[in-house]
Amino acid sequence: MEDIKRKNIDLLVEEFWKRGYLTVSRKYGTYLPEPGKVGTFDVDIVARYKNDYAIGIHLNLNDLTGSNLFSKLTFLASRHTKFSNKKVKLFVGVPAENFKQAKAIIDELEEDVRKNIQVFRIVDKSLPSVRKNRITSNVLFS
Repeated sequence: MEDIKRKNIDLLVEEFWKRGYLTVSRKYGTYLPEPGKVGTFDVDIVARYKNDYAIGIHLNLNDLTGSNLFSKLTFLASRHTKFSNKKVKLFVGVPAENFKQAKAIIDELEEDVRKNIQVFRIVDKSLPSVRKNRITSNVLFS
């Protein structure tokens, strides 16, 4: 179970990198510290792009059916930095099969909160191994 979570966090970090963010802290990291709680909620990644900060969370099916999802998304999307008072962007990674459900939940939130949330699919792009399926044939030439 922890390997699946680690892989999902790795894929979420890749999405941050694609958007130019530098990871400040992350869960299941080797060299980076784990992010602290934001309020009473756990976050998976804290990242920075120039002077802008972002929070990243991964939602699975259990999280999407949870009762406190609306309050969690509203709270995390309404965060701002301490001194410059800039909004902190919330990135939400969702497995591809639950993407429509997550998008529908986020569409029910207030306009201000919805503008600060970016949802994207977490898809494992690794290619299947071809060696396992390869059939050994008789050698024609030696």
